[in-house]
Amino acid sequence: MEITRRDFLGAAALAVTSGVLPARAARPFRLGLTPVFLDNDAAVIERLQVALTGALGIPVQMEQRRTYKEVTEMLLEGALDAAWLCGFPYLQNRDALSLVAVPVWNGAPLYQSYLIVGAGDDAASLDDLEGDVHAFSDPDSNSGFLVTVSDLAMKGLRAEEFFGRTIFTYGHRNVARAVSSGLVRSGSIDGYVWEVLAKMEPAITENTRVIARSEWLGFPPVCARRDRMRDGDIIGFQDVVLNFGNTAEGRAALDLLQLDGMARATPELFDGIARRMQILNNLR
Repeated sequence: MEITRRDFLGAAALAVTSGVLPARAARPFRLGLTPVFLDNDAAVIERLQVALTGALGIPVQMEQRRTYKEVTEMLLEGALDAAWLCGFPYLQNRDALSLVAVPVWNGAPLYQSYLIVGAGDDAASLDDLEGDVHAFSDPDSNSGFLVTVSDLAMKGLRAEEFFGRTIFTYGHRNVARAVSSGLVRSGSIDGYVWEVLAKMEPAITENTRVIARSEWLGFPPVCARRDRMRDGDIIGFQDVVLNFGNTAEGRAALDLLQLDGMARATPELFDGIARRMQILNNLR
């Protein structure tokens, strides 16, 4: 039977008046995760996704990538709505990015970089590691790269000259594994990740030892593009994240991450990282 234009319009009008038109599917909120996260922990990621989806009322799509650079570029290009980054890439792109929230760990939005060696290694400081193999996490990681190379820069040294060889593991958990297995002598690792692994997966850290801790620095932040901070979905996401601990699902996700909650922050929180960036730039 031929359907005329009049028939089509009549059916559409009936659907509108009867309220049976299908609702347009909401676009998912796209959240990027970098290796600062407890990489490859499916249970944590799933719990976080469920909690955010329930609180936002729309699907949340979690996007993980191997490197900080990939996630940062996706955020800058608009392929992500927000991303849990690191203070180093945030400061590298401070003109284009804004802070949504910063995690609170052990009562403060701060963490440290750890320098680790094997549990039986007799090294006492960075100076003792000259000529040996060292594992970094990522070239855009503060705790997994910048802290150690800026420590060397303060001595007038470059990492590629000080260490016999360096590798990038692209994950803090992988730094601990590389040191634990003896693949490398030492590694630069996120202190928060090392401490959480020591509690949740002690087999990964029990054969490592911390020989140096950095000063307290701004915890890896959740960021969005500066030009989108007044968008409704970003405002809604920020409200959800800042109140994450007030819901059962949000509290459960925070407990898995061993975080107290999320807080507002200003760029000044990352002044310590900015100083280290300047130290490195001065050497170059």
